[in-house]
Amino acid sequence: MQIKNYLQKIDLTVPRELQTLVENRRVFNLRNCELNIFESYEQAYHVPLTFNDLVITSMIRGKKVMHLSDKPSFDYLPGETVIVPPQETMIIDFPEATAANPTQCIALAIDDIYIRETVEYLNNYYNSGEGKQNWQLSFHQYHFENNHEITELINKLIRICTSEDKSKNIYADLQLKELLIRLLQSQQLGQAVEGSVADNNGNRLNFVLHYIREHLTEKIAVDALSRKAYLSRNLFFKWFREQFGITPVEYVNKERIKLAKELLAKPQSSIYDVSKLCGFTDVNYFIRVFRKIEGTTPKVYQSSLE
Repeated sequence: MQIKNYLQKIDLTVPRELQTLVENRRVFNLRNCELNIFESYEQAYHVPLTFNDLVITSMIRGKKVMHLSDKPSFDYLPGETVIVPPQETMIIDFPEATAANPTQCIALAIDDIYIRETVEYLNNYYNSGEGKQNWQLSFHQYHFENNHEITELINKLIRICTSEDKSKNIYADLQLKELLIRLLQSQQLGQAVEGSVADNNGNRLNFVLHYIREHLTEKIAVDALSRKAYLSRNLFFKWFREQFGITPVEYVNKERIKLAKELLAKPQSSIYDVSKLCGFTDVNYFIRVFRKIEGTTPKVYQSSLE
């Protein structure tokens, strides 16, 4: 039972200003992006929606069922984001929408030139000298739960785009660039983890991630990881954060909490034993890390599974 990172609620459209009860749209145009706020107040099925630009959508209220080309349909719920490439038609169902329980989501369409400039920036200035990555936005990981950073950035972008501030284009550009970088880093981490499973010695990234995964139940010192990567401690921290947007310690803790959730699902597992088995030497620290990542305590999580 992970506590999702929900976007802040946006005021619904005043009823007399609704143009339609299905996918009513409010638009806020900026220099490099367009914020759309969609609301539906009645059941509907197979509603098409297409954007000319790449679009980052996030659910705020209610439930949709999404149908994307060559992909299985899926429920789309608050706390989740979907990335859709330009010119791809989304077919959307609204099985539960009513006047009392409307759906609401945002769709942030981003100018293609701006995206290419951001990716070029990463490739030129935000990469390590050895083992460079070819940064590019992937649509393989198109549907995911929001993390804290992405949620905060989207919330800021909504506030900026809907404001009357004359400088909002400047503020939006800064937040938009960080959002794209965060998404790219998150995708990079997912791809690197998959690569480390398929080939644990293919490159420095694969080797380090494989080592972490194989030693989660033991003490993992950053100095040891830096030696495995043949980098100094400082360079290792910088290299890891540039690749993934998080520190090595944050990544290790995330992986340990994943393992903890598996162990907590087993009957009679104690919080203390799970803490030890996941490599934590202090149960109180384990509880703090679990709460930070999952939004709840190990005990409450375990009780929710019963």
